[in-house]
Amino acid sequence: MRAGWRRLSLMLLLLVFVFSGNLTAQSQSQTLPDAPRPQKTFPPPESTVPTESSSRDSAPTPAAQPRVDQPAQPDATNPSNGTGDTPPNAAQPVRNPVTPDTDRLYKLVSTTNFVEIPVTVKDNSGHMVEGLLPKDFTVYENGVRQKLTYFTSDPLAISAAVLIDVGMPDTALRKVQEGLQALQGAFSQYDEIAVYTYGNSVTKESSFSAAGDRLTQALNRIVETKHGQQGGVPVGGGPFAGGPTVNGRPFDPSVPQIPIVPHDRRVLNDAVLQSALDLSKVQPARRRVIMIVGDGREDGSRASYADVLKILLTNKISVYAIGVGSAGMPVFRKLEQINVPGTGTGNILPKYASATGGEVFSEFTKQAIENAYSAVTLVARNQYTLGYYTQGTLAENYREIEVRVAHSGLRVTAKAGYYPLPPGRQ
Repeated sequence: MRAGWRRLSLMLLLLVFVFSGNLTAQSQSQTLPDAPRPQKTFPPPESTVPTESSSRDSAPTPAAQPRVDQPAQPDATNPSNGTGDTPPNAAQPVRNPVTPDTDRLYKLVSTTNFVEIPVTVKDNSGHMVEGLLPKDFTVYENGVRQKLTYFTSDPLAISAAVLIDVGMPDTALRKVQEGLQALQGAFSQYDEIAVYTYGNSVTKESSFSAAGDRLTQALNRIVETKHGQQGGVPVGGGPFAGGPTVNGRPFDPSVPQIPIVPHDRRVLNDAVLQSALDLSKVQPARRRVIMIVGDGREDGSRASYADVLKILLTNKISVYAIGVGSAGMPVFRKLEQINVPGTGTGNILPKYASATGGEVFSEFTKQAIENAYSAVTLVARNQYTLGYYTQGTLAENYREIEVRVAHSGLRVTAKAGYYPLPPGRQ
């Protein structure tokens, strides 16, 4: 009986051993690979960009691997690249070649300037010529033909600074004052006007605003409060000023004393300069115009003609003038070219108009002066506008401009040149 139990125990142990062996063999067969395990990690595709959390043992991207037949070039943004200080398989930030470097966007220097030229074309009868096309115009800068990149014949709104000379003789000023109300009718509701008066000094009568109550008040104030020079030549010294004096009293009381009249100045250059600086602040899409009503005499300004002209050309301002008084009379227009010492400069209105592409309307009667207001705005509003790009970038270099029209018998009026702006950043 005891021998039977012993035999049964041995059989049970044998069965347990066989069963456990089968389980071990089955589990080992499931963990065996179907193919040999790869010993090297392949690099990620080119579109995969490594991050800072990438392992140092991971392979670099193909873009970071130098070719065998070319030496590795150090990256300017990473001095350690290619020098051996940083492991070649370390994760490095990759610059996207498609995205531009934003740091360089603010370092691009402009090497060109856009030159805008208002052009007036008239026939032999003085009427404006319409219907011309870009092919009809040719522009030369310093003798070199330029390629037009802009052309329009559309009318533009006007920003006008009206300068009235109150230092003229009183008879001439009264003719201007009597027709000043006609000045409002020369402008449209889209224009803006500022009014200045000048004589011994410059006075801003009204700021830029549309033709309306403010302009009416300014014109009425000029009519009521401004008076021109009375007859006679002012004496400022010399042999006609009387005999010698001691402490302001005549040395010889028997010698008749001629009263010394204070010398009146005509600060035309200063007036043009102040109005030009104000015009430089208006919207660039408007036609900038200075309209001078006077005889064009200049005497005593602190600003010179050359300095004022540079401001005008830099800010694309055209000067139109209505010559009244002596400037409206043909005989006096020739005589005033002879400058008498101590009396200032003669009529400089043609110089301003010719240099800036404007025009002078010499009128003598009241009705002619009133008609001249509308003529100025008509010409300024309906000019052709040409434009081109130039390489000129030095502000101190003056460049000459010549505009030609491919039709005979036509008179072209445009500014004689310009001053390039200094280099600017895009």
